[in-house]
Amino acid sequence: MTTVAPAPDGGTTPARPVPVAVSGGPRRVTHAPTSGLYDPRFEHDACGVAFVADLQGRPSHRLVLQAVSALEHLAHRGATGSEEDSGDGAGILIQVPDDFYREVVGFPLPERGRYATGIAFLSRDDGEAAQARSLIGKLAGEEGLDVLGWRALPVANETLGSIAEAARPSMHQLFVAPSAGTALSAGDPALAVDRLAFVLRNRADREVADCYFASLSARTVTYKGMLTSHQLAEFYPDLADERLVSGLALVHSRFSTNTFPSWPLAHPYRYMAHNGEINTLAGNRNWMRAREALCASELMPGLDRAFPIVTPGASDSASFDEVLELLHLGGRPLHHAVLMMIPEAWENHRTMDPARRAFYRYHASLMEPWDGPAAVAFTDGSIIGAVLDRNGLRPARYWVTDDEMVVLASEVGVLDVPPSKVVRKGRLQPGRMFLVDTAAGRIVDDDEIKDALASAHPYASWLEHGQIDLDELPPRERLIPTPEILICRQQTFGYTEEDLRLILAPMAETGAEPVGSM
Repeated sequence: MTTVAPAPDGGTTPARPVPVAVSGGPRRVTHAPTSGLYDPRFEHDACGVAFVADLQGRPSHRLVLQAVSALEHLAHRGATGSEEDSGDGAGILIQVPDDFYREVVGFPLPERGRYATGIAFLSRDDGEAAQARSLIGKLAGEEGLDVLGWRALPVANETLGSIAEAARPSMHQLFVAPSAGTALSAGDPALAVDRLAFVLRNRADREVADCYFASLSARTVTYKGMLTSHQLAEFYPDLADERLVSGLALVHSRFSTNTFPSWPLAHPYRYMAHNGEINTLAGNRNWMRAREALCASELMPGLDRAFPIVTPGASDSASFDEVLELLHLGGRPLHHAVLMMIPEAWENHRTMDPARRAFYRYHASLMEPWDGPAAVAFTDGSIIGAVLDRNGLRPARYWVTDDEMVVLASEVGVLDVPPSKVVRKGRLQPGRMFLVDTAAGRIVDDDEIKDALASAHPYASWLEHGQIDLDELPPRERLIPTPEILICRQQTFGYTEEDLRLILAPMAETGAEPVGSM
């Protein structure tokens, strides 16, 4: 979290703007005078996230406009650089507006759900962009996909500040569909197309110079960029077109804390957006890289071509989204994958239902927690929801209206909803999930979600027969290694002279706790 230090005068006089270094210049933070016990210099902010959904999944342009309005009400949650019209990032994720695209692309499309589309950020040099499109077409063929066509995405960059404009890529919308004879995984055809598109997108992001796909999916599409909340709908004219409709929308206003602002690092990503940060990130990334050697799925042949799953140098939320996508496309419902990554506090919860406890314990052997504080909103284009990590330090509230509109946001006031229309409201609680199933037309309770997942497989039996605790291992003769073997083992496991002298030696001599510090 970016913080602002108190003024030397103890806070009795109005503070001057304090610059905070960001890419392209200092971020301007303006403080108001103190008022009683409140001092705005000690106010800490974070990203803003919200979603709007029709409970029955009825697509409309009105819902898109409501989501844009919610985003604009979250403008104070974002940030700007040294100029007010260069933002840290803003974006929106919606369902693929199939009818709209059929009218504007200029080439035929297969039936809904049988093709994938997404916006590619390419070089602004026409020759380099053309070369990138050609190479992406070649990669698509290798992954069993045909390029149906490219659409030069209309944008209006007149309102961008010089910093955002200088970093702006060119926008190209790709449409692909499975080639004749390409085998698709069983089940939902759109999900099967997404599995093919996943490998293509990962390969393109890694093998094509100056290429980044905001999304590439048969179910959802993301419009985003290094924009302020108010610039998003102005920059992408698609969002103002009445033909563009969706039954749900996820929006985000970015306050960059652990990475510099950039066009690719704006939220939402392909499945989620969050308010907070992942503080176990280094370990999470290292574990993912280590387990790639064992990653395989019958649903995704050739998965190794998409490695590395986690993009080096990306933000915490980008890494989270990439792992979430892998778990979901590997065969798990999205909310199942979310609970693998953000489990509730189960280890010392002695009164937890044994089946639910077995569910968490089993998955703890597959995936370590991605701990926040963070409130994570997620969607696959059919379900949409949010979960608060077990620390519970990133509040979020939700409302349900009498016309079956569901709104969830990191704070109240993102939409002007008359109190008389609200039939249900509440807040996210630590470790709890709020889930809207637009296909079923209902809100699914947290207990129902977890009970259904816990009973879907015999996790307790799997643990009993497949997991071995250290105290269950048979006794064995302990051999004292030679100095040469001991040194080799210490080097293998990364021990240093400092570890031996300052940490291990005091532990052995006095029983002191293994505490060290810089």
